[in-house]
Amino acid sequence: MFRDTVAFSGFSVDDTGRAQQFYADTLGLRVSRDDAMGGMLTLHVAGDRDILVYPKSDHVPATYTVLNFPVGDVDRAVDELTGRGVRFARYDGMPQDEKGIMRGNGPTIAWFTDPAGNVLSVIEQA
Repeated sequence: MFRDTVAFSGFSVDDTGRAQQFYADTLGLRVSRDDAMGGMLTLHVAGDRDILVYPKSDHVPATYTVLNFPVGDVDRAVDELTGRGVRFARYDGMPQDEKGIMRGNGPTIAWFTDPAGNVLSVIEQA
């Protein structure tokens, strides 16, 4: 039934203005806004897989990773994002280094949050 359908993903935020600034200015994504749809954002990423970011007044941040950004060099991505003011999350029981990068326990990965508290990651591309 869905074999030939192009699926897309979405998640909520509590403030689309702050989200738009973060995703566009901090992460460097192309972001469009549809005020006719209550300020819904579309994150335009490579591969034509747009991601919807919609406002939700009773938003609760996801406790899991909602968006992964595959990169060739996690250390470089972490350094660049840290320079842009992004803080990387530390999780109890996870073997992360001083930068917040987990290595040798699956793919090399580092987690951070958007202004709404949703969990994102940079993950080493295989």
